[in-house]
Parts: sequence; structure tokens; C-alpha cells
Amino acid sequence: MMSETNFYLLIALAPLVGAILSGLFGTGFLGRPVGRRAAHCITILGVAISAIGSVFVLRDVLNGHTFDGTVYTWTLIGTTKLEIGFLIDSLSAMMMVVVTSVSLMVHIYTIGYMADDPGYQRFFSYISLFTFSMLMLVMSNNMVQLFFGWEAVGLVSYLLIGFWYTRPTAIFANMKAFLINRVGDFGFVLGIGLLFAYTGTMHYGEVFAQADKLDALQLPGTDWQLLTVACICLFIGAMGKSAQVPLHAWLPDSMEGPTPISALIHAATMVTAGIFMVSRFSPLFELSDTALSLMIVVGGIGALFLGILGIIQNDIKRVVAYSTLSQLGYMTVALGASAYSVAVLHLLTHAFFKALLFLGAGSVIIGMHHDQDIRNMGGLRKYMPITWITFLIGTLALVGTPFFSGFYSKENLIEAAHAANVWGADFAYWAVLIGVFVTSLYSFRVYFLVFHGKERFPEHGHDAHGHGHDDHGHDDHGHHGGKPHESPWVVTLPLILLAIPSIIIGALVVDPMLFGSFFDGVITVLPQHPAMADIASTWHGWVAYGLHAFQTLPFWLVVAGAVIAWYCYLINPKVPAALHARMGWLLRILENKYYVDWFNEQVIARGARALGRGLWRYGDRGLIDGLVNGSARMVGWIAAVSRKVQTGYIYHYAFAMIIGVMVLVTFYVLIYK
Repeated sequence: MMSETNFYLLIALAPLVGAILSGLFGTGFLGRPVGRRAAHCITILGVAISAIGSVFVLRDVLNGHTFDGTVYTWTLIGTTKLEIGFLIDSLSAMMMVVVTSVSLMVHIYTIGYMADDPGYQRFFSYISLFTFSMLMLVMSNNMVQLFFGWEAVGLVSYLLIGFWYTRPTAIFANMKAFLINRVGDFGFVLGIGLLFAYTGTMHYGEVFAQADKLDALQLPGTDWQLLTVACICLFIGAMGKSAQVPLHAWLPDSMEGPTPISALIHAATMVTAGIFMVSRFSPLFELSDTALSLMIVVGGIGALFLGILGIIQNDIKRVVAYSTLSQLGYMTVALGASAYSVAVLHLLTHAFFKALLFLGAGSVIIGMHHDQDIRNMGGLRKYMPITWITFLIGTLALVGTPFFSGFYSKENLIEAAHAANVWGADFAYWAVLIGVFVTSLYSFRVYFLVFHGKERFPEHGHDAHGHGHDDHGHDDHGHHGGKPHESPWVVTLPLILLAIPSIIIGALVVDPMLFGSFFDGVITVLPQHPAMADIASTWHGWVAYGLHAFQTLPFWLVVAGAVIAWYCYLINPKVPAALHARMGWLLRILENKYYVDWFNEQVIARGARALGRGLWRYGDRGLIDGLVNGSARMVGWIAAVSRKVQTGYIYHYAFAMIIGVMVLVTFYVLIYK
């Protein structure tokens, strides 16, 4: 019988074994005994083991069995133990199921999407390694292991965004992601360091037990509350990983990577790591209203203003990317409202419907022979019926249609923002409310332009976005022109399997997760933050909640967005063109993404380079080299003078000795006479 610890190790390590075998033995690194078929079989088996194991773990947790233990001690520094351990409770078990199930769908989908790519084995190795890294992050019971998983998912994300490394845009995108995440991770390290410095432990439970002590301390030399500083530093880490303003700029460019990783990393797993981390640290965040206010304001800005950017995008993947940014803003608003369980519920529902939308977009790209421009599509419904219906389901879930999964999380989130009492809650409420209309507008714009209306297919089937040999290193599945076509079963099967939870998961879990005992003892909410208590007072079950939605403002905002998108992009396409002509100044601002990229590149990056050049010129060359080389020249001068005295003649040395003795005698007589 396998021990409990070994079972958890199996879940975490199975994807790692697949990644090692596929990566080392399938890429030429240690020969190529693992071929294409073996690579996907090995990695899918590893992730399937983890997925099945995670379901069993969740079942055990629901039956009341949790675990918090050490696997082994990594190192001992004085009396401080740095350990590898697992914390298995309702939050981590739920995250394990999400990570492994979405990853399994992405692995199967990849067989079809990457069929002709020369880096096939390498890609499977990367996504399997990512699954291992994410599992280590969500299963950890201490901050050392959390940080290991945090950095590991960042590293694999860097490798995957730049997977097609012959493309300059891919290399720029992965470097951008890496550098922006380093900014966030610097804050994350400071937060972990502060907590460790004042508690003496890395273990979650032991840190949380000292929360009241931390709350009474001030940062030395300031009047700042220590706990507030630590929580803000931790949230800065979440801002980088979960792409919050202003550390969000890397995520849209990450679409340079293959579509399967957009679904795995930038929809369902890595970008939700920050949301998971803040929820895990809720016993600390609850004691800092300042940190909560920062989160609710930053989340509100992202939910509204980054969603607006989705309206003007023409690349199908970039629309879904900006949608992800907006939905992450929604989750962050829930965190700031102390509605952590609502944030986690939206994380769960979003994982399924956003992975569905990304993979659906990838299926459209395959059907369009790797053309990603929605202006070249139209009428795909009759050519790609499975992709059409699953994409529609994902869209309905995203906009919050009653009874679909996204409805239960988003509607409760808006109510929580309305009930929150921290500073900035009013702004966040109006931001997420207006964001409902914006989400509906850009979502149905894509849906109508891609699947309805007249056909706008280009003659040659693919454009500069294509997966041709020149760009991405593989051909476009043998299609060069002709009508679109439905994707193979390895692509459509994951779409169908993701569409099911996109419809039903919200109704199934909303009651226990938000108003039941699912998160008891895991998530802490203090009485002075009333949002969850307020929304619980009006809860009468998922059916009544869904029926009541037809009378609420968010529902009619969804309808308004859908109707306007239908009219503007199917009935009267002259309307958007007229708006573009009249509001060119606004369009320029949106096309330049509020000039955040310009500011990063022209101010921060250029300033950093100028600072580096200045330090090199005046510090390195002027001061250090001048001082070091100056002292070296002085030693050389003394040596040159001394060399002239060393003649080799005895009478010269005898003369010098006599003169020296005379000087010493004279000195002695004059001083001590």
C-alpha cells in the first residue's frame, strides 16, 4: 500500500518524469530513442496519473482528510529548517484538479496542433515540466517551496513563449515577460524575507499563527505597519505573475508562443498563481486594509481598461489575451473585497472557459490554415460546427450568461465589490460593472466576425501570421488555400471536454465554495470585512440566483453588448468605421495600449541603459579603474626609481649603509640629546 506522502509525491513528480524522458531522450540531447509518438504518450501518461490522483485527493479532502507534512528537510541553517513539504486542503486540492485536468486537455490538443512542428518532443517536455512546477507551487506548505514553484513556472513560461526562437518577435516577447516578472518577483522575495525575518519560520501555519504579533510591529525606522509592507510586497509579486497593472504588459505579447501554451499558462494556471497565493495568505492580508485597497483599485483598473483594449484587436488570440487580463482584474477586485472564495471560484470557472476559448481560437487558426486575423474570417459556423458550438459556449460563460459557469462567479464578484467597505471599493464596483458591457462587446464581436456573416477568406489561405517554415519552423499542416475545415479529433475532443465544465461547474460548486464549509479553516475573513456575509444573506440556491439574474443590471449590460456587437459587425459594419474616423485620437491611445509599452521602453529601459552607461563611464572607468590603475602606476614609478639603486656593486651598498647609519645617528642625537 502506497504511503500518503509517496502518493502526493507521485502526483507531483509524474509530469516531471515525462518531461525528463521527452526532453533528454527526444530532442537529440542524449540521442533520440524517444520519438514523436513516444513523447506524447509518456507525457500524457504522466499528466493523466497526476489528474486521476488529484481527483482522489479532492475526494479525500471533501471527506474531511487533510495533510500538512514534511517530505524531507532540504537544509538546516542554525535552528531554521528549510523543508520540502505538502499542504493538502480544499484550496490546494481544487487547484491540483484544475491544473492537471486543463493540462491533460492541452497535452491531447497539442498532438493535433503541433503535428508538423520539428520541436514536437521539446514542446511536450516543456508543458509537462510546467505542470510539475505548478503542482509544486500549489501543493507547498512553506514559502521556500512556494518560491521554487513560482520561479519554475516563470522559467518554463519564458521557454514556451520563445518556443519558436528563430522569430525575433518571440525572443522579444519572452525576454519582456522574463524582465517584467523579475520586477514582481523582487517584491515577492522582499515580502517572504520580511515574514521570515520577524517570524523565524518559512512554514505557512507557523507564520499565520504569528499574524497578530506581526500586526503590532512597525518597519524599523518608519511608522509603517510591518504587516502592510509585507503584504504589499507579496502582492507586487502577484502583480507580475498575474499580470496586473502596471506589470501586465508581458501577457499580450506572450501570444507569440504556440496556442496550447496560451491556454495552459496564460488562461488556466500560471497567471492564476498570484490569485492563489493571496488567497493562501488571507490570514495576513485580512489585517491590512491598505493592502486590500491597493488590490481592489489595481484590479478595478485592469478589469475595465485592459478589457477595453480587447475591442480593437484583430488577432483572435490577442482578443482572448486581453480578456484574460480583464478577468484577472476581476479576481483581484474580489481579493481586495475580502471575497477570497469568490476570487477562487472565478479562477476555477475561468480556467475552463478561457482554456476552451484559447483552444477554440487555435482550432479556428488551424481551420483557417494559420491565419489569425478575424477580418479574414466569417461564416465558419458551417465549416467548423464543433469549434463553433464550443466557442459559443465559452463566450456565453465568459460574458456571464445566467446558468453558465462564469455567471455564478462573476455575478457574486460584482455583488462583493458593491458590499466591500475598503477604500476604492466604489470605483472597483463601477469598473467591474461597466466591464460586463465591455466583455460582452469584445466577446461577441469576435464570435460574430469569425462564425457568422459573409465569408472573407483570403485567396492563399494564410498570411504573415502563418506557421510557415520561415516563421515558426513547421508547415501549415499541408493546407495552402481552399475552404476552412474542421480540426482533427485530437483538437475537437478537448474542446468538447472543456465545454462541459464551462456550462455546469459553476452551478455545481457555487453553494459549497461560497456559502458552505468548503474553505473553512483555509481562508480567513474577519468580521470587519462584510462582503461575503452580505452576499450570503441574499443567497437562495443556484436556480433562484440564475432566475433572478434576468432582472439585474449586469444581465442587461451583457445583452446590450451582444446587440451592439451584432448590429455593428453583422448588420451595419459602417458604424465602427465611422467611429474610427471620428475618434481617431482615442483609437491611437488604444492602439498604443495607453502608451505603457512606450513608457517601459523609452523611459524605464532607456533610463536604465543611461544609468548603466553612466556608472560604467564615471564609476567603473573613472573612479575604480582610475584608482586601481593609478595605484598600479605609482607602484611602477617607485619600482623604477628603486631599480636604479640596485647596481650590484658592493661599494655602492657600503656607501649607502654608511650614509644610513649617519642619518640614524644624527636623528638620535637631535631628538634625544
